[in-house]
Amino acid sequence: MSSRIRRALFGITAAVIAFLGLGQPASAHGFSSVVYVHVTNGDSGRIRTVLELEYDLYVVSAADAEHDDPLFRAGTAAFEAGDTEGQAAALDSHAESAVRYVTERFSVGTGGKACTPSRAGDFTIGRREGVPYAALPLEWSCPGQGGDPEVRSTLFPDSEGYVRGTRTIATYDLAGLSGSAALDADHPSFSIGQSWYERFWEFFRLGAEHLLTGVDHVLFLLALIAGSRRLREIVLAATSFTLAHSVTFLLAALGLVHVPERIVEPVIALSIAVVAGWHLWRLPRRGDRAAALSGPVVEGPLGLDRAGWLRLGVVFCFGLVHGLGFAGALGIDEPWSWTLLWSLLVFNVGIEAVQLGIIAIVFPLLALLYRRAPRAGLWATGALCAGVAGMGLVWFVQRVLEG
Repeated sequence: MSSRIRRALFGITAAVIAFLGLGQPASAHGFSSVVYVHVTNGDSGRIRTVLELEYDLYVVSAADAEHDDPLFRAGTAAFEAGDTEGQAAALDSHAESAVRYVTERFSVGTGGKACTPSRAGDFTIGRREGVPYAALPLEWSCPGQGGDPEVRSTLFPDSEGYVRGTRTIATYDLAGLSGSAALDADHPSFSIGQSWYERFWEFFRLGAEHLLTGVDHVLFLLALIAGSRRLREIVLAATSFTLAHSVTFLLAALGLVHVPERIVEPVIALSIAVVAGWHLWRLPRRGDRAAALSGPVVEGPLGLDRAGWLRLGVVFCFGLVHGLGFAGALGIDEPWSWTLLWSLLVFNVGIEAVQLGIIAIVFPLLALLYRRAPRAGLWATGALCAGVAGMGLVWFVQRVLEG
């Protein structure tokens, strides 16, 4: 292969890696936050909501929006000291600013008219994913006219500059209806009376968007594709990954398994480097055979040799860890219900749909390149895996240091 073609291939691969990875934070998902909302029947016909908001983000955002420097100083000092009582006291003593920040960005309405909020208790502090969350109870007096209640949330918008891609996970048990909904900047509201397919579409979309925006998961998948010379290999690898992450995703999202994020995120980064490095390590051992897409016929179960089965086992184990990452991104931690289970399954289907789409696009292109120019295909996959392995190692070190 000429040096000109080789340089072009490296340039294209580097551009892809740069587009996917450079400038991304160590989490590879961006600095995002999840708001939790529980909607139930309140007293005297009112609607009750309990919002749970990430404490330090809440303090900084509310203090900035309301120009309340004392709230920032008191809240930050309590946060840095790990003083739970002090954190609640800081919000209670500046309740006007803290509550106004929420009610200007979160609302409940019925029949097209806004309900009037009132504080229904003191702030309390709990923990989610290892960080403090502030719980704010509110009750909403709504107009007498009927209509399905509608919830709208634009809390912690990107424009504030502190986080990006805030999601609001809402659960409700109201007026004989129960379920869950996922809100974000593009879809900031939902109706309690929404149809089942509207609710499921929200979770399907959320799953699809999470994989597309989760650069580390995309790089892991690209490494799997680049290291597979047969369609059978990538199908088996993708199936193994899917089965593994589906199990841990459901167990973690239903609250049956919990692994700290400081462990999960570095291992996900390491998995990217290992899977990509596996292909690089095998290239010299395969020699000229590496440039052939089909490769030699292997006598063994499912057409895999010992190395193929070992790779499949490694992919399965890393898939278990990626499932914990998917569950942490969704952030649901609610009691068991069939509605919740179906929502989780649909979220997972959204992930799989995008994963299959990436395979359907990338693998045929590599197959065509291998057939037309085997050596060019070899250099392309090698350069791709080298870049992916490098990004994985960088993220691993960053996440370990941040943990």
